[in-house]
Amino acid sequence: MIELSNLDYTLIITFFSITLFIGIWVSKKSGKNSGEFFLSGRNMPWWLLGLSMVATTFSTDTPNLVTDIVRTNGVSGNWVWWAFLITGMLTVFVYAKLWRKSNVKTDLEFYELRYGGKPASFLRKFRAVYLGVIFNVITMSAVTLAAIKIGGIMLGLEPWQTVVSAGLITVIFSALGGFKGVVYTDFVLFFVAMGGAIGAAYYLVNLPEVGGIEAVMNNENVIDKLSILPDFSNTEAVITLMIIPLAVQWWSSWYPGAEPGGGGYIAQRMLAAKDENHAIGATFFFNIMHYAIRPWPWILVALASLVVFPDLASIQEAFPNIAEDKLGHDLAYSAMLTKLPSGLLGLVLASLIAAYMSTISTQLNWGSSYIVFDFYKQQINPQASEKRLVAVGRISTVVLMVLSAILALAMQNAMEVFEMMLLFGAGTGLIFILRWFWWRINSWTEISAMFASGILSISIKATPLGDYLFAADTGVFPSWYEIPFVVVVTTTIWLIATFITQPESKDVLNRFYKKTQPGGPGWSKVISEAKADGIELVKTNEGWSVPSGIAAMLLGCALIYSCLFATGFYIYGDYNNAFILTGIAVVSGYFLVKMWKKVRATIL
Repeated sequence: MIELSNLDYTLIITFFSITLFIGIWVSKKSGKNSGEFFLSGRNMPWWLLGLSMVATTFSTDTPNLVTDIVRTNGVSGNWVWWAFLITGMLTVFVYAKLWRKSNVKTDLEFYELRYGGKPASFLRKFRAVYLGVIFNVITMSAVTLAAIKIGGIMLGLEPWQTVVSAGLITVIFSALGGFKGVVYTDFVLFFVAMGGAIGAAYYLVNLPEVGGIEAVMNNENVIDKLSILPDFSNTEAVITLMIIPLAVQWWSSWYPGAEPGGGGYIAQRMLAAKDENHAIGATFFFNIMHYAIRPWPWILVALASLVVFPDLASIQEAFPNIAEDKLGHDLAYSAMLTKLPSGLLGLVLASLIAAYMSTISTQLNWGSSYIVFDFYKQQINPQASEKRLVAVGRISTVVLMVLSAILALAMQNAMEVFEMMLLFGAGTGLIFILRWFWWRINSWTEISAMFASGILSISIKATPLGDYLFAADTGVFPSWYEIPFVVVVTTTIWLIATFITQPESKDVLNRFYKKTQPGGPGWSKVISEAKADGIELVKTNEGWSVPSGIAAMLLGCALIYSCLFATGFYIYGDYNNAFILTGIAVVSGYFLVKMWKKVRATIL
């Protein structure tokens, strides 16, 4: 437990006051109607939405997760989430404009635009509960678990005390301010969180017991953790840490904030943008900040923690009040923060509170939008007034917060939650990519994939089947085959379901194509049949934009990965590799600008 100074308290109280002021200030306009409460009137600029996306993904559990990864698998272990950059770039240059053209209020409303009949209605309502409540509560509980660990180590708080104090202000301003309050607050939260992360990393690496960056790099506990690429002599490590994420995971798994084809709160922000250009600009800015700029402060603290707390026993010895069921490598981040001086400690605590509030407020507003638009209005009260919809949104915000708090008290480790969520969505991602460009995808495709993936994941994680199939040394398959197994089985099931069920009707397919203009050979059959019926679906003479979008995606990946790794090599003092990667970043950036002109021409 640490002692907070008056300066620390002043910083934290000031931050809380600003946050509550914003929520109260925008509450009147946000409560005017459901469009304002959940999408802020669809008039948000790209830079504000981009900052909001970045602030949301800061989260309190993210530095804990990165610390767990680095301490367990080294810096190269971060490929498990770095691989999602490919998904992000595909969203930027292919899907952002399609989402904005769809003009839906939530990404689940998309189901009744793309599909038709009772299966589409069921899919929309079921996923409103499945994602808006179940998946959302799990995500928020992981974030709250991180807050519990930070509160326990840094302030000596009991778990319930952390949950009540952290959640109360968040749920108040979320319920009052709606989406506009979330986005405006995120603008402040971003700078607080970024400043806290960088300040903490600089100070902690230079602690006397750590000795500076050079001492960290040469420490025996750290040397084998530094490589950005896994050890290629260790086949299982290469497959687990790099090949599976890059070859399978990025396109096959649905994960909040990195949904293949866009979705969730990323889609919510794209739908709130002024136009397609602002939607694209917001998602591109988010991916640059999320992958190229932000990871290294967390990685540096994780590496420094190996010097001070080389194992779990040393953490437990230093913090004996921590319950055994909450002990894990993710605690090392909070443990290091206890060494910060007055002032910087207050800033970092405020930044952690900012990260928590940003993520939770976004998840609350997003999940509440599903409950209001995709369940309550569809299933319970189709004639609900705008005032009633806002009221239901505020009530559901509070309920979601309470449920996530209860679940957080029963959880132990952020990495376990991350792995469970990856597995739970495995095999469904390809559908979210293809449904825009292949007419044959139907409601039953998604329904079968969702249930197959969910049942398989639960069976593997909660029954003896998991040990039988994937236990180390004794399983039928190697342990790394867990995600590919779920992907293969789920994909086989949804392909069979697609071809044994009826395709969507011509009216549904024609309506969808007219509105979104996805283009491509996957719609040629629909276009030719519509033309034969005297219906013209294609509204533009421009060619199909996806090939240019994919080229831009590849250049964007080259740019951001180069920036990410160049930063790492500058920190390591490996200037030769740093200069080479900087050159690659400049070249790829140059060609990306040229390619962007082609992509942009298809939007205007």
